[in-house]
Amino acid sequence: MKKVFLSIATMLSLVSSAQPAIDKGKMEVFDLGSFKLHVYTTNDALGDASFIIEGKNELVTLEHPLFKDNIAEFSSYIKSLKKPVVKSIADYHITGSYADYHASGVVMAQGMPAFEQGEVYGGMMKNFSSIFGDAIDTRPHGEVEEVSFGSTHKWANVDFTFSKGAASDFPAASINIGGKVYFTHWAPAKSHIGYLQVSSLSGVEAEIAEAENALKSGCEIFIGGHGGAAKRDAVLFKIDYLKTMRKVLKTSKTSDEFISSMTAAYPELPEVENLTKIAEAIFK
Repeated sequence: MKKVFLSIATMLSLVSSAQPAIDKGKMEVFDLGSFKLHVYTTNDALGDASFIIEGKNELVTLEHPLFKDNIAEFSSYIKSLKKPVVKSIADYHITGSYADYHASGVVMAQGMPAFEQGEVYGGMMKNFSSIFGDAIDTRPHGEVEEVSFGSTHKWANVDFTFSKGAASDFPAASINIGGKVYFTHWAPAKSHIGYLQVSSLSGVEAEIAEAENALKSGCEIFIGGHGGAAKRDAVLFKIDYLKTMRKVLKTSKTSDEFISSMTAAYPELPEVENLTKIAEAIFK
């Protein structure tokens, strides 16, 4: 009996040592049959998330972390899977850590490499550098391959279909992964929406259209570069919420009226402070 217990203890030790400890962020794994989705929530100051799509023999990475401590944790986890990375996708979030995966091939959606060098994205990264300093990876990531909207690519034996993201957002892509996972910039969540996602009535319209596209995809899991993984009910909620916001924006004459109407419509919804920032952007 003692030998049995020792054997079990040894097996448990081997299992626990196979996966590195995730202390900074949080890792969730979804088994979707033909592939697995690993969702790494960084818990960083920007609320970013990173992903690994695990096929039978190969891996694809999506949206690498920006902060160095997260990069180390994410990279260690990738190594623990003991499968080669055959492609790395830099979509909305671009960091220096992609430089470590160029042998596998790094891709961006069409237009994003040029946008990265422009005032909006370039200015944002300079601001991050001034705030976070050496904590973030600002290395040049090197050359990337652009993939066109409407194209489908098979990596790790999983189909990745690229389509244009929300019209109000960066010129990056929403990605249908294997017909089961839908990736876009912002994961749907049952909370008041952030002003970085919506700062105008046209932005609300664009996000409604994108959420409806996500729903039409037939996918079962919805992820984003910010937030974790969600199911269809969160997408349905987001559409309902945005349509309510659209109606309130069209009828409100002041920021106070807008905030009051939205809190009345969703009295228990978290992150109510987001409404103030949206009101400041719209009711200037």
